[in-house]
Amino acid sequence: MNGSKVAERPGYVPRGLARTGPVLFSYGFRPFFLGAAIWAVAAMTLWIAALAGHLEIAGSYGAHAWHAHEMLFGFAPAVLAGFLLTAVPNWTGRLPVSGWPLAALFALWLAGRMALLSPDVIGVPAAAAVDCLFLPALLLICAREVIAGRKWKDLKVLGGLLALSLANACFHVAVITGDHAPVAMRLAISAYVVLITIVGGRILPSFTRNWLNRAGRTDFPVSYNHFDTVAILAGIAALGAWTLVPDHPITAVAALAAALLHTVRLGRWRGWATWPEMLLVILHVAYAFVPLGFAAIGFGALGLVEERSVMHVLTVGAIAAMMLAVMTRASRGHTGHPLTASRLTAASYAAVVVSALLRPLAEILPAIATRLYAVSGSAWILAFALFCFEYGPILVRKRRALR
Repeated sequence: MNGSKVAERPGYVPRGLARTGPVLFSYGFRPFFLGAAIWAVAAMTLWIAALAGHLEIAGSYGAHAWHAHEMLFGFAPAVLAGFLLTAVPNWTGRLPVSGWPLAALFALWLAGRMALLSPDVIGVPAAAAVDCLFLPALLLICAREVIAGRKWKDLKVLGGLLALSLANACFHVAVITGDHAPVAMRLAISAYVVLITIVGGRILPSFTRNWLNRAGRTDFPVSYNHFDTVAILAGIAALGAWTLVPDHPITAVAALAAALLHTVRLGRWRGWATWPEMLLVILHVAYAFVPLGFAAIGFGALGLVEERSVMHVLTVGAIAAMMLAVMTRASRGHTGHPLTASRLTAASYAAVVVSALLRPLAEILPAIATRLYAVSGSAWILAFALFCFEYGPILVRKRRALR
């Protein structure tokens, strides 16, 4: 079909790699990965300052609720948007959203961050409403692309976005009505973990196989089979039980079974064989926090681990570490840089893993909790500050040449 005729269609949204205008909005990963990293640093810095009593944030919304929200529904959705707006076109064969539509979507995400930072300016309900616009908008864009590309198997990814949209709305309702939103938080965490088990099962063995093949080796990961399906379904069942009845014995059984299955699954991908290349190693390390998180859920259901520790194993370990791994790899690959981790990139990985290992210990070791908060928070800031320092100029200035 002629391009000019396509552009005249009602409701048409331009797609394709923008070759003019700001480089930042030429591809989805650019603004959202950079925005997520900057916000990861800024939000954690503000939270540490608030904990120390040096600053008041989020007004009547509450600093604790704001911190939890901005990690789950501020930082993480931006990374997810950058990934999906880059990956979905590869899955469907359609051109990506870029240019002004991408800038508008990014502005919608940014509006949510600013509205919740000072929610009393327009009122907490109005600020919550502004924040609730982004995830459904991202869901509609991805749904349009998946349906138009007839990639029906990828509809399951949209289920994660739908769950996050609902969890975000429920979180706001809970805060406004004076609750602590535990169910909404567990639902959001579960949605991210399910996405990691689905998408991770696609990219980890694939990237590992490709790297081993280039190295002239044949000890490849096991390809996806029925075992992976069983592991994913077991994980979904465990996460569903945790979301609804976190203290029930059935949750402990389901979670510990899922931990075992995902440990075996990770081993089938032969991550140890990638040790020389940290760009791959971090993917396997981040996924290792999935079975560790399931084990934490199981022990938490038995009353042996505090729920906040369980949540932080999954949020900082599985979710944030995997997101940083994907951000660095995609940023290098889609800007023409070699797929190998620099020293700064490796240092950012080490920092996020340190943060993931230390933060859950705060509830287990209350005597040194304050120091653990400080070191873990500082490691988090370092991890994403290093990303901003190394990849910011690449994302803002370097446009990949057409082939």
